[in-house]
Amino acid sequence: MPARRFAVTAVATVLAAGPAVLAGAGPAHATEDHGRASAVVLRTGLDVSLLNKSVNVPLTVSLNDVQAPRSAEKTALTATLDGVDGGRPFTVLGAEVARSSAKVSAKKAEGSVNLAHAKVHVPGLPLLSLIEIEQVGAKAICVAGEKPVATANPLGAVTVLGKKTTVTAGGPTEVKVPGVGEVRLDLASTRTTSRTAAATALQLKVSINPLKLNVAEVEGTVTLAEATCEAPDAPASAEPVEPATEVKPQGAPVDEANLAETGGSSATPYVAAGAVALLAAGGGAVALARRKRN
Repeated sequence: MPARRFAVTAVATVLAAGPAVLAGAGPAHATEDHGRASAVVLRTGLDVSLLNKSVNVPLTVSLNDVQAPRSAEKTALTATLDGVDGGRPFTVLGAEVARSSAKVSAKKAEGSVNLAHAKVHVPGLPLLSLIEIEQVGAKAICVAGEKPVATANPLGAVTVLGKKTTVTAGGPTEVKVPGVGEVRLDLASTRTTSRTAAATALQLKVSINPLKLNVAEVEGTVTLAEATCEAPDAPASAEPVEPATEVKPQGAPVDEANLAETGGSSATPYVAAGAVALLAAGGGAVALARRKRN
């Protein structure tokens, strides 16, 4: 009796294990990345030296700087700084329109900036604008599985240190004003990779020293209308599911031609093992019966 039970248990174990091995483990999915986006109307990285460089004040300010994955939008129209104009608030940028937006979804990340009728000032030039612009915009769009797109569109006239200037996308434009300083402008800079994009409408490299009096010397960079994005992960494609192997009823005739052609199905080892176990169980039962008769 124990031998018969052992044989039945072995058969059940082999037949139960076969389908599990054939099914295999499920596909692993990486953690989804919903992408990123950013946008900023104004960013400065300037060093301001006062009183013949006896006092150095870093002029680092940004306006409407937004970051996503959490979508955001800002529309402040001025950026001010304290401590560089005799204790009075100093207006670095004023504009009629200054809007930045960063949006992220499961399929797309987008940053955009729109700036219109804006003036940028630096210390030492209270009555003269560093730059005046009619309108600039920048946009970066990253869609999952697609090539990112970056655009920058300076529209209308640009005035630098009181001089109307024609800015071209072919290379930097330099504006020099005797007794005031010089500004180098880079227009419509865009960069893209397989998953990221960045667009900058205007970037200025500034060197100001009015009449070389060393009362307020300004060196550094000013960035206007910058947008970036990073695409979300592309949705994983569903893996093809192989059709289940057809199981023929026991005792059915075997098509020898098909076996010779394909080499048998992937379930053949488990069927063979089950048959061996059944034969062992039958042999054990016959042996027990003969012992009882004797």
